[in-house]
Amino acid sequence: MDTNATEPTDPPAAPAADDAPWLTAREQRLWRAHLEVSHLLEYQLGRELQQHDLAINDYEILVVLSESPDHRMRMTDLATATLQSKSRLSHQITRMESAGLVLRQECPGDRRGLFAHLTEQGWQTLRRAAPDHVRSVRAHFIDRFDDEQLDALYEALGPVADHLRALRGRA
Repeated sequence: MDTNATEPTDPPAAPAADDAPWLTAREQRLWRAHLEVSHLLEYQLGRELQQHDLAINDYEILVVLSESPDHRMRMTDLATATLQSKSRLSHQITRMESAGLVLRQECPGDRRGLFAHLTEQGWQTLRRAAPDHVRSVRAHFIDRFDDEQLDALYEALGPVADHLRALRGRA
């Protein structure tokens, strides 16, 4: 027996916050299920997009650009739309540019501003990937619910999305 060894101790306790509105067991169960579903679903959808040489974030950018006028968007607006920092988006656009999916273009009248523009190759990649992605969304999410559950889930998530969008507008 090692006489210099110390007894294991419990990790330090988190700072006490007596006024913290702790989650009930029911609330904790819901919160953890939400986190697990969110992570697992994003992982699975991303995994299935790999057959198209796309990451889930690439696909999102292609969709946003495809729905934008002239298939382009200011980089700052694209960062906001995809919830990415400007720096992270810039790195991602660099990778996507190397793959021929997007181009950076200067903004007329704004020497510092840049557009991200969907290329023909990016458009064709999106057109090939979209049917598979929709099938995946359906198989792993939508088809797990009946019509009544879909309506209830939408009604439940709507106020959360509204609240978070409002907070984002303040940032």
